[in-house]
Amino acid sequence: MKTFLTAILAILSVAVFAQEPKIHPKAAKAYEDAMLQLRDGFIRDALPLLGKAIEYEPRFVDAWLSLAGVYGELKDYQKAIEHYKKAKAIDTAYFRFYNLPYSINLAGLGRFTDALGAVQDFLLIPNLNDKSIKSATYRKQCYEFAVDYQKKHAASTYIFTPENLGDSINSKQSEYYPSFTIDDSTLVFTRHVEGIRENFMMSNLLQNGYGKAAPINGQLNEQPSKGAINISQDGEWLVFAGNFGQEGFGNFDIYISYNTPQGWSTPVNLGANINTEFWESSPSLSPDKNALYFSSNRPGGSGGKDLYVSYRSANGRWQPAQNLGPAVNTKGDEIEPFIHADNRSLYFTSNGLQGYGGLDIFLSRKDAGNNWQIPENLGYPINTIEDEESIFVSSKGDVAYYASSRSDSRGGLDLYRFNLRADIKPVKTLYIQGSVVDAVTKHTIPCAVELIENSTQKVISKVQTDETGFYFVTLPVGNDYTFAVNRKGYLFYSSLFELGNKASDSIYVKDIQLQPLQVNAVGVLNNIQFETNTAKLQPVSLIELDKLLQLLQENTTLKVQINGHTDNTGTADRNNQLSLERAQAVVAFLTGKGIEAKRLTVKGFGASKPLADNATEEGRSMNRRTEFIVTGL
Repeated sequence: MKTFLTAILAILSVAVFAQEPKIHPKAAKAYEDAMLQLRDGFIRDALPLLGKAIEYEPRFVDAWLSLAGVYGELKDYQKAIEHYKKAKAIDTAYFRFYNLPYSINLAGLGRFTDALGAVQDFLLIPNLNDKSIKSATYRKQCYEFAVDYQKKHAASTYIFTPENLGDSINSKQSEYYPSFTIDDSTLVFTRHVEGIRENFMMSNLLQNGYGKAAPINGQLNEQPSKGAINISQDGEWLVFAGNFGQEGFGNFDIYISYNTPQGWSTPVNLGANINTEFWESSPSLSPDKNALYFSSNRPGGSGGKDLYVSYRSANGRWQPAQNLGPAVNTKGDEIEPFIHADNRSLYFTSNGLQGYGGLDIFLSRKDAGNNWQIPENLGYPINTIEDEESIFVSSKGDVAYYASSRSDSRGGLDLYRFNLRADIKPVKTLYIQGSVVDAVTKHTIPCAVELIENSTQKVISKVQTDETGFYFVTLPVGNDYTFAVNRKGYLFYSSLFELGNKASDSIYVKDIQLQPLQVNAVGVLNNIQFETNTAKLQPVSLIELDKLLQLLQENTTLKVQINGHTDNTGTADRNNQLSLERAQAVVAFLTGKGIEAKRLTVKGFGASKPLADNATEEGRSMNRRTEFIVTGL
């Protein structure tokens, strides 16, 4: 507002009556009164006064221009343009000096080609001062970018229709920083109350929408000066920015609170590996809670504020934060990162990358080598000439949420939802949850669960269960995975989980039972695969074979028998021979890696011990298996 008032008063104070020395006295008085209202910040109160000035003097060009400027400040770009046009019709030569603000309002309506023409006319004015040239050149670059973006997406049928989240969420105060659990059951956000007081709010999804938002319970709202908040995808952690004075390292620090049976725990500062004496804010947790993205203005970055990431080690400690580097960070400000549930799509806000003006929202995707790609502007009308800030994208990838002060706002910033354009959607994800227990005692076991992508045989996620043995994993759709658990004193666990054709809107439960390491304990190698009717191991088999190798290497006196099984397809003799050959292939792999042959025995059972009915392909698939039995400790 101050920028607008300073500009309009500076221009109009010298321009008043410059073109029309014989102004009706009543028009002049109404205009002067309007200027006083503007000086005091009462923008809307200036509107009727400027209207009166025009009634008394219909060709009062400065009144028309001032009225256009006021409507522009109120973001009523259409009325602003209409009033600029009337001023232009009265005095075309005089209007040339107003082509710059006129262009901004044209761009506000998405008329970027017209805006580009207007700012080019402005730059043709002789003897412009450096400030005007710099401002106009900046806008010209923005409009050129916008025109080029429109051409590249000319075939798009995307319609931007933001939907206000309604009175249960929004209020007369400003709401911002929305964050949801992966199933959308819980929404948290920040509400500005008054002064520096900001409250963290929570709402739960009901049958007919989100319930009435209320302040989050516990001690989270005791301190007034807070900001961005993010809830973990499983709903168990809250990370947020707070300025708690001497409790912190500096200005704003990042804190964490845990969901306990007694409610949200006392906030804990995340420590010196993340926080500094400078500003840290806008945290975003990866879906596996092993990475924390945030923004900081600490020295050593690329510009004012940069994006950083800290990784959590196996012992639960956060490692020293790393700058995301020049692929993402610029000489400007990069703030408000959001890492999607796919763990590959990073949305953030920047004023250092080319955009529409001010802060725009961008998307950078992580490639196969875990490198961030060149950020992509989300485009108009998601980004506009105004500042766009925090965004949250649902796990399905089709809906996004953000804060905006649109015409239907309840007051200040409200939270809205809108559909994302196809080319800027993240990878669809599904989520899996379950518990790890002792197969004999049924007691829960704290341990790490590895998710290995079968096609690449790489670990893409490693999550630690909580104290109850519960784990929660998000995964991109379209791939098959192997679940693996190694725990001292137990047989390793592995299980093929074929998700290539699974939908992204369901919950998958996979409870894991670990067999204690004891004689006669049986381990099933679910993902040992052979070429059809042969004993030749397929590459994906290395995932489980490496786990079995690790078990034998860590327990140097352990002895096992490898058992081969087939379905009932083919003759009994052939099945017996094939099952034995496949078991021998596993032994050959292990001895080739240094395991003594005397620790290994083999046996082929053919189709004599089925686990399921051979009448179906699913049953036959279960029966074609490789097992190992502990024969000695």
